[in-house]
Amino acid sequence: MSWLTVSVTSLAASVVMATLASTGALAQTATLSARESDPKVMGWMVGFPPPKNKIITQPDSVYFSFPKLRWSVCHMREFLPTEQISRGLGAPSSMEYLPPSEFADERQAIDALEFMPIDGDTDMTWEGSLYANYTDGMLILHKGRVVYERYFGCLDEAGKHASMSMTKSLTGLLAQILVAEGQLDENAVVMDIIPEINGSAFANATVRQVMDMTTGLRYSEDYSDPNADIWVYSAAANPLPKPEDYTGPNGYWEYLQQVQPEGKHGEAFHYKTVNSDMLGWIISRVSGKAVTELASERLWRPMGAEQDAYMNVDGLGVPFAGGGLSAGLRDLGRLGLLMLNEGVIDGKRLFPASVVQRIRAGGDPDKFGTNYPALTGGSYTSMWWIYPGKDEVFAARGVHGQTVYVDPSAQMVLVRFASFPRPENPLIDPTSLPAFQAVADYLKAKR
Repeated sequence: MSWLTVSVTSLAASVVMATLASTGALAQTATLSARESDPKVMGWMVGFPPPKNKIITQPDSVYFSFPKLRWSVCHMREFLPTEQISRGLGAPSSMEYLPPSEFADERQAIDALEFMPIDGDTDMTWEGSLYANYTDGMLILHKGRVVYERYFGCLDEAGKHASMSMTKSLTGLLAQILVAEGQLDENAVVMDIIPEINGSAFANATVRQVMDMTTGLRYSEDYSDPNADIWVYSAAANPLPKPEDYTGPNGYWEYLQQVQPEGKHGEAFHYKTVNSDMLGWIISRVSGKAVTELASERLWRPMGAEQDAYMNVDGLGVPFAGGGLSAGLRDLGRLGLLMLNEGVIDGKRLFPASVVQRIRAGGDPDKFGTNYPALTGGSYTSMWWIYPGKDEVFAARGVHGQTVYVDPSAQMVLVRFASFPRPENPLIDPTSLPAFQAVADYLKAKR
């Protein structure tokens, strides 16, 4: 498979590309620091036209390889077709900030916080962690007020950034809302909702097993294997015209119909993106709305988002429910506040409190496994990550460092956009998790 072919197969394949780049010949560029790889420093896409060696396009370049990805994460709709998540025409909901002088003091205090990385031997400052993890945007809310906000790299307050697999948590939240309202039966068998899935491994799985990723599926994301399922999945999702000799599935949903079983449903957590696209199909069939339309109707409009969001789509216009969302930093802060306040924002209830209560209750820790060392003892449910420990932290997570981190014990919501060179969050967790805890401890002490 050529570099060119890989680069045009959808956002999923773009993430694959970044993995290959980080482990192959392009790995030498991954030594660039966050400051050195800043898109402004690199000069990507500057000029009319830009110099040829500074142009990032699709399909002539590997637009999601480092350091190009540091520009691309803010420009996904320039590479792939998208569908809008409309915020409507109303005024955005208010977002309260600390008074300017207090806000500036708080930034200095938080930037200076020190913590010890997991298995580290030298303290790191909070500000140092932002650069270590190639942060593009950071927002912290405490007791409903913004206490910290910074932008780096390709992002500014008017920009939108790829959310990667945080999209899964959006899809899972919509599903959990439908469950709480009685529109979706979590114990229903998938085939009873989507008859077309008969013959697929998903057919006899329950909706809850899909929501918790405890399905038994034969689906490999071994990027070094040219015959791995990820390549078939990516080719199916490719929104560009298929080659004349192409005989594979067309689009996410047609691909899902051919997934075969491996293991038993309900036995263990296996993080596989195809579950999210299956759930996207389920909630679309039940609600009669595309994921983008449902997200607009149930979240973006009523929560008073200040910007439209958008999602990448396949060649048939189906939104990528497993990783296609791009949104503004503050709007994901609003989503985090909704989760912290159990469905309430700006004095309005958008969905039953039981939605968040069910997510916070978590999945079965015995099924979670040890693939995420810093999260061992946690769980996964409704496509949200439940962290171990007494603080009942839960989060949306996406590769390259994306997170919406909700700590009820600290009344804190933290949102980070990032463009870490490799799409492996276990490489970031040893720095991120103690950094987040340091901020939470600091904010708790201010009560």
